[in-house]
Amino acid sequence: MIKLLLLTLLGITLAAPVHPKTSKIYVWRNEKGVLVFSDSPRAGAEEVKTKPGNIIQSSTSIDTEVLDITPQEMTEKYEIAIDTPKNNATIRDNTGSIYIGGGIKPRFKPGLEVQLILDGKPHKKPQKHSMFSLRDIERGEHKIKMLLLDEEGKVIASSTSVTFYMHRASSK
Repeated sequence: MIKLLLLTLLGITLAAPVHPKTSKIYVWRNEKGVLVFSDSPRAGAEEVKTKPGNIIQSSTSIDTEVLDITPQEMTEKYEIAIDTPKNNATIRDNTGSIYIGGGIKPRFKPGLEVQLILDGKPHKKPQKHSMFSLRDIERGEHKIKMLLLDEEGKVIASSTSVTFYMHRASSK
């Protein structure tokens, strides 16, 4: 009966929460010279004096009003580049035809459009892909650039300008 009573008291004592003001911290060096901190005293250990402000509260009592849990809109950073023709390429075609191809990273998503800029001016209307076939381009130097537009028509990426030279037989 006394053993049962002692075991019950021991169980209650161990299960009872330790109040922060009554808990103590002890420090000593082990056989390798490393500092050891513990809440159990030991021969040669010194009690660490703590300030009243060094109390860690339970995570259940944290004020969650300071957390920003509103969904954040993820914005992807797009890149667009002209793959064909290469910069300073000479295109030899008597009809003045040229194929222009570009690449977009990350993948092209619905709603995006590509505007081709030829010699500083928009060439036709924006389209849903980055491949263009141009006809009857005059002889000489030309500069092209691609703009990636979002659903509202805002430029979200721009390629580096590429210069090409159209070589056509003279009609004279």
